[in-house]
Amino acid sequence: MPRYRTKLQPRPKQSLLPIWFALVGLVLIVIAAWALLGGSRQSKAAIEVQGAPRLKVDTAVIDRGNVRLGTLVRDEVRVTNVGDQPLRFTEAPYVEVRAGC
Repeated sequence: MPRYRTKLQPRPKQSLLPIWFALVGLVLIVIAAWALLGGSRQSKAAIEVQGAPRLKVDTAVIDRGNVRLGTLVRDEVRVTNVGDQPLRFTEAPYVEVRAGC
């Protein structure tokens, strides 16, 4: 029986586009899950007031003493709603800075 040599046909190139779509979709799902489940690490404050919103500031007064003019001063103040109702501002919140008090 004679043996015939057959030439192997090259496989047609497969598109990588479906794989890329799957990877991009997986990355988007991971980002969305992180944003919804783990993105907000804010702890909820204990409810102190029932039936109304209540604003609580962790530091009422900050005294820096004498500060030289032109010196950048930065302080952090945490403001929390300790009521069981949503807190809504009717005007834009602001911070009052008083000197010489």
